[in-house]
Amino acid sequence: MVKKSLMIGTAVALFLGLFFGRDAFSLVSTSVDGIQQSVKDSVPLELRLKQARNAIGDLDPEIERNMHLIAKEKIEVVRLEKQVGSCDDCLAQDEIDLQYLTDRLQEGSSQFDIAGRIYTISQVKTDLKNRFEHFKSSKAKTEKLHKVLIARRNSLQAARDKLEAMLAAKRQLEIDVENLEARMKMIEVAKTTSEFNFDDSQLSQTRQLLEDISTRLDVTEELLNTNLDLHDRIPLETLEADGSIDIVEQVTTYFNPEIELVADRSIH
Repeated sequence: MVKKSLMIGTAVALFLGLFFGRDAFSLVSTSVDGIQQSVKDSVPLELRLKQARNAIGDLDPEIERNMHLIAKEKIEVVRLEKQVGSCDDCLAQDEIDLQYLTDRLQEGSSQFDIAGRIYTISQVKTDLKNRFEHFKSSKAKTEKLHKVLIARRNSLQAARDKLEAMLAAKRQLEIDVENLEARMKMIEVAKTTSEFNFDDSQLSQTRQLLEDISTRLDVTEELLNTNLDLHDRIPLETLEADGSIDIVEQVTTYFNPEIELVADRSIH
């Protein structure tokens, strides 16, 4: 699909370019870029994150290759350090020997007994000259080796720093991907939650219906209880509205209750 879209865009660019020149190419190029961006945006985030993880994994071969080069260079630097150290030792001994022969020649003798052998002054001077030339050549070579050693040490350190930076960058990329995955999951949870916003209007209507039914039942029960109170109880109350008790007696009894009490005792 992407390839087909790009092919169509290229064909259109060539067609318009023949008739409208560079402006058409610029316009179509912008359109092609828009198509490419649209295609990128249409790729699912899960796939894009998987691509990112694969890209991070692709760094491993390069990291391993650099680690191998660093290990090899470290061995070479150690070997060069030993070589430079040996050259320094030889220069130090050669300097001692030169100083010894120089001191013997300054004695003014015509012959020299050195290590059990007799040498003429000419032989000693020739040997001193040869030794001195060799010393100067060896010193120049050793100085170059020192410069090479310093350069290779710096190169090795730079390679180590680059490897450290690459490892740190890889770790950061892995953290970034994990953070993006966590954000994506949170967004998915939020989207899922928003999809479950139920319409509770029917629930409210049902609850109201139950409340209405409960109210009607309460009214019915109240009416039933009232009817039972009116018809099922035996009326034991004294009828006082029929005027059977004299009003004078009622007033007297009210203000003199002891009279009623004496009357009750006399009856008994």
